[in-house]
Amino acid sequence: MRNVERITSVKSELLDIFMSMEVDEHAQRRRSAAQRSLRARRGIELHREIQKLSRDIAPLPEEEQESELH
Repeated sequence: MRNVERITSVKSELLDIFMSMEVDEHAQRRRSAAQRSLRARRGIELHREIQKLSRDIAPLPEEEQESELH
């Protein structure tokens, strides 16, 4: 009977260890996904900012340049 209790205890411990590892892996995947999402969001924001700056400093059409000179 003692052996059965010991085996049950070991099985329970192994299951606890396995479940703990699964929880840790899930948390790591969630953190990695959050980091990827943040990098993507920052990349999109940077791209939009560069586009806006390009539009803001785009050369003026010829007519506007000439009227400013006179």
